[in-house]
Amino acid sequence: MTAAARRATITAPSPQGAIGGFLRAVYIVWWRDVIRYGRDRVRLAASLAQPLLYLVIFGSGLSASLGAGFAGASGMSYTQFMYPGIISMAILFTSIFAAMGIVWDREFGFLKELLVAPIERSAIAVGKALGGATQAIFQGAILLVLAPLVGVSLTVTSALLLLGFMAALAFGLSAMGVAIAARMRSMQGFQMVMNFLMMPMFFLSGALFPLVGLPGWMTVLTRLDPASYGIDPIRRTLLGEPAERLALTIGDQPVPILAEVGVMLVFGIVMLAIAARSFQQRD
Repeated sequence: MTAAARRATITAPSPQGAIGGFLRAVYIVWWRDVIRYGRDRVRLAASLAQPLLYLVIFGSGLSASLGAGFAGASGMSYTQFMYPGIISMAILFTSIFAAMGIVWDREFGFLKELLVAPIERSAIAVGKALGGATQAIFQGAILLVLAPLVGVSLTVTSALLLLGFMAALAFGLSAMGVAIAARMRSMQGFQMVMNFLMMPMFFLSGALFPLVGLPGWMTVLTRLDPASYGIDPIRRTLLGEPAERLALTIGDQPVPILAEVGVMLVFGIVMLAIAARSFQQRD
């Protein structure tokens, strides 16, 4: 063996060492985002206030407008129907806007320090996506406390299932936010793109109205909206049999909950792969 070959053998990292380094980098990026989120009390309060306003104003106003008609047709009040959508709204907004930190770090030079660090660049994308998902799950879990106030009962089993479904939704949306933020060079550009995407995604997800009896073109859009497949399992778990009547369907068949979770996870993995590739390219 030549001297150069011996040096290469000595310096080449083992697979276990490479995996350990990747996981440590993911953990550091994730933990930094979690710490920043915990210290930003104003952001936490504001991200909770918006869903609560929607629940109080839209829930009360539209319940009064729809009257007993909605309750008679669906077996639940409109406020109960809307409650899972409000939880999902908090997850949606928190997940995507958590990726704003990437643009912020780029503008202030911190992202460049990460990119030149001796770590796998894809670890940045994974850490950021997991950090955003963690924040979003926390936001959604806080809103579960309101369940008794809207007449929804929770069990330990349903609460654990809900946390799993919220995690799938948060992961998919966080990964999408990271994939977009990795391409953005200014905060203004990111906010414009997010505002353009988030509101149609939210309104077409079935958070505020049932996805049945819609015009054909709108039905197609709702089935193409990934958030639809994240909100429907949360509603069906929270509200039980009444929500099954309004479940997301393909053709005339309700989509199985496990299939919906699979759609969200696959969507998240694809978005994460796009984000990782964006970070691999020279910044």
